[in-house]
Amino acid sequence: MSVTVLNSSLKDNNLTGQRTISRRSFIAGTAVAAPMILSSGVLAANGRPGANDRIVTGHIGVGGKGSSHLKSIPENVGALCDVDSIQVEKAATLLDRKVPIYSDYRHLLERKDIDAVVIASPDHWHALMMIHACQAGKDVYVEKPACKYIEEGRAMVNAAKKYKRVVQVGSQGRNHPGAETLRKFLQDGMIGRVTRVECWHNDNPVGGDPLKTGNPPANLDWDMWLGPAQGRPFNPDYCHKNFRWILDLGGGQIRDRGAHVFNLVSWFLDLDRTGPSEITASGKRPTEGIWNCPTNFKVSYEYKKPNLTIEWSQPGVRAADFEFGAVYHGTKGKTIVRGGDGRVFLDEQVEAYAQANNLEYTLPKGVPAHSLNLQNWFDCIKTRKTPIMDIESGHRVASMCILANLAYRLERPIEWNARRERFDKDKAANLLLGSPGRGKYHI
Repeated sequence: MSVTVLNSSLKDNNLTGQRTISRRSFIAGTAVAAPMILSSGVLAANGRPGANDRIVTGHIGVGGKGSSHLKSIPENVGALCDVDSIQVEKAATLLDRKVPIYSDYRHLLERKDIDAVVIASPDHWHALMMIHACQAGKDVYVEKPACKYIEEGRAMVNAAKKYKRVVQVGSQGRNHPGAETLRKFLQDGMIGRVTRVECWHNDNPVGGDPLKTGNPPANLDWDMWLGPAQGRPFNPDYCHKNFRWILDLGGGQIRDRGAHVFNLVSWFLDLDRTGPSEITASGKRPTEGIWNCPTNFKVSYEYKKPNLTIEWSQPGVRAADFEFGAVYHGTKGKTIVRGGDGRVFLDEQVEAYAQANNLEYTLPKGVPAHSLNLQNWFDCIKTRKTPIMDIESGHRVASMCILANLAYRLERPIEWNARRERFDKDKAANLLLGSPGRGKYHI
């Protein structure tokens, strides 16, 4: 059998937009230190349909949000993968038939009968998995936040372009009819030009027991779970969902729900291809437990084009009776948006605008927003059009979250060149834009 060995490091990878690359370009190690190998016939043709024109999906990471995707498109599912055998076996019971199960996503990518993959792994795996899927000829749905580092986000964008893949990011708010109504409301100038957006959210939790460190359970491949992240002994308070409260793994509420809230801000105000020019952040460093995301976290983003300020506060001042949302201040008034993910609630003036213009602003009964996001992705796989939350948009939104945490870590304002995606006058900050990965797990 002829094979293609994918082998390079970030330092040689122009998918970041910074350096050169060889034709065969990526590597990820296995738990036994073998290089990633794909069979020569694995690359699919552009837009290749599944049997009977059904798009067959492989699912990587099937706990939590990954399981909800299975429930939304059970008839499309062709294979499952998770590094936790208990988690993947539980997910398999959601289907009315048996499908292949894997612990290593690269074996799933070798399947010629898989047209596209849905990635709902922990955040630190998103980039490597998405890039490998694109190289294997699969279209991709990758959960938010799109990336952990800005350089790997740019590599994801470039991989989607290089391999002509349709990539949708799982910030489903854009497919909520209420969000579409809000976008029209704002772009029709109903509150004038938006000059400031104030976002509020509940605070990061503090906790995690450092004394729980020990051997991982037999059902979990801990080395593979860590992948490109910094090595550390197993502790159940790091995973599964608790990774969000570790700066090196998740990055806190701003990278979790913030990716939803900023997703709408970016879409409403046409910021998908740009970014802030200056970022200031402050927060209180936890003094107990292993979760190290800051509390009382406040971030300010300044934009030059357009002239705009975006503020993020945890917990902030609630403008409405909801745990998170945003207030859009314009030159003629303001509007309050509760939620921002699959839940988007309008204030009375926007509801009146919707009714006057015969616009739908609530989800169809029993249909979650992520189902509409998946359907948009399926439609674009067939037409090869750009999905509503494409990887460039997802990368730019994730960059906002990443830059906030960078400013907090550096303990000073940072000036950002959004076009170059670099700090023009800050070499120390540039060193934090990427990562060499861990051992054999790297782009």
